[in-house]
Amino acid sequence: MTARDQAGLDSPIIVPVEAYVSEEYAKQERAKLWQKVWLQAGRVEDLPEVGSFISFEITQDSVLIVRTSETELKAFHNVCPHRGRRLVDVPEGARNASGRKTTFICPYHGWTFNRSGENVHIPHVDDWQGQVESCSSLTPVNLDTWGGWVWINLNPDCESLREFLGVVPDMLDPFQLQNMRARWRKWGVFDCNWKVAMEAFSETYHVATTHPEFNQYGTFRGWSKVHGKHSNIGYEAAKQMDKNQQAKLRVGEGKDPRIATAEMQLFTWEKANTNTTETLVNAAQRLVDELPEGTPSGEVLVHWLTQARRDDAERGVFWPEVDPEHVGKSGTAWQIFPNFQIGHSVNNMLCYNARPYGDDPNKCIFEAAVYQLYPEGGAPETEWQFSPATEDAWCYVLAQDFSNMAAVQMGLQSAGFTGCKLNPYMERSSANLHRNLAEYMGSGHPRLLTDES
Repeated sequence: MTARDQAGLDSPIIVPVEAYVSEEYAKQERAKLWQKVWLQAGRVEDLPEVGSFISFEITQDSVLIVRTSETELKAFHNVCPHRGRRLVDVPEGARNASGRKTTFICPYHGWTFNRSGENVHIPHVDDWQGQVESCSSLTPVNLDTWGGWVWINLNPDCESLREFLGVVPDMLDPFQLQNMRARWRKWGVFDCNWKVAMEAFSETYHVATTHPEFNQYGTFRGWSKVHGKHSNIGYEAAKQMDKNQQAKLRVGEGKDPRIATAEMQLFTWEKANTNTTETLVNAAQRLVDELPEGTPSGEVLVHWLTQARRDDAERGVFWPEVDPEHVGKSGTAWQIFPNFQIGHSVNNMLCYNARPYGDDPNKCIFEAAVYQLYPEGGAPETEWQFSPATEDAWCYVLAQDFSNMAAVQMGLQSAGFTGCKLNPYMERSSANLHRNLAEYMGSGHPRLLTDES
């Protein structure tokens, strides 16, 4: 961590509410933020064949991402250069457009473009007197891939994706995230600002109160570290514990860690539907039969993960080998500036994304997806499912988080609220988000909390 990373984040701060509730701020985000940064726009496996395409929507901008060959993807602004009609419409009720095409034909006047964005047909082209060909192709958008995701940047003069991500690939590449496939994918329009949605998952401070059921399985106090634009979070763990305990796959605490782990895994599977797999749950249920009473928690952790790894290997699912020290250092999740979170592990991950809903600061498009490793050819076919912010549509645990989001958005608009007070240990990721936002936006700079006294 550099001195620049830590600057201004070692003390409690207060964040003005402007970034959450101001309509003018929300409108300015389009030009100052969303058109300047790399954005996660989809998964590579969503574009399996030549001609496959998906759209990505961010405020008023729409991008077409197309597989132009077996080895190449390209992106273009989803707009016909003739009269400004979108080439591809998002079906009503859908998250994005998708399909497969040989050419893209504008529904307005029939201008036609090949997969590489080149104009191949203009009806009555002679009417332009030979002056339209040089400006008749689609406008390209910067595109790159990492981690199995497709990333786009609307800024023609942007830095490379590798430069933007900084240390993130070095920390997460060992987990081979590109090999995981979606178990479920859901999205909805939520009653909160996109920052409120992302901050609901960028610290462990809320776990004890928002998710009290987990308290019986241990203490979920965690740390947060900053890496330039990005940050990561993880759990505290006793020095004698295997470093995996600082990450997602951890054992339950209590008189008998065998039982606590089995119960926590089953609760997580049934009530959260995230952060574990059926293999991990089943291996946890066998702990009381495979280990004697009194087995130290560190040995329980190692045995559980070893057995689950073996079980998966027997069905053709192979976990990457990642040193426990690296697992612990990587933590439970990475916050990729500005609006993407990767909750990683060696065999599954939970990812969140939130985007503005037009220019309305009080709403956002929220997305979550669970990925895991599957045997060759065994991954399910999943689509993005529209899901309102309810327990029935998602799950019990996430619904607890969602109830906070809407209530926070209302509270931020209270005349009695002076700003978010963030601590420099567990809430440093949120503080870092606002520090970086202020650099892009030119306003909303966090202030030291001592300045408010």
